[in-house]
Amino acid sequence: MSTTPSVLFVCVKNGGKSQMAAGLMRQAAAGQVVVHSAGTSPGGSLNALSVQSLTEVGVDLTGESPKPVDPDLLSTVDTVVVLGREAQLDAPAGVRVIHWDTDEPSERGIEGIERMRLVRDDISARVHELLTELTSPA
Repeated sequence: MSTTPSVLFVCVKNGGKSQMAAGLMRQAAAGQVVVHSAGTSPGGSLNALSVQSLTEVGVDLTGESPKPVDPDLLSTVDTVVVLGREAQLDAPAGVRVIHWDTDEPSERGIEGIERMRLVRDDISARVHELLTELTSPA
């Protein structure tokens, strides 16, 4: 049985926020956490501005694509993080679910790459807190 913690990041389309969180966690954790992402209703492609904002901080999403929540995976991860207000997910008993009500700069009239950088930075701060929690000795 693996002692490496695992996390599944979930949003609706798996094209933006959950992909950002997964990419940022992979970079920050450097193999200390098994990372997955999925969508409750996956879209057809990644959000280009999300990808661009991650590239700016050295996170490469090449090869990633939106994918649905896998029920088998859902039942085996240690932690599920649901990003944003729209995604709804029923997790099996015993699976810890955290909800991140992420920053939404568009509500303040901020759009485009500036919006995405603010979203990225908000998610990055949360990812680093979660990483500390997941990798600290009990």
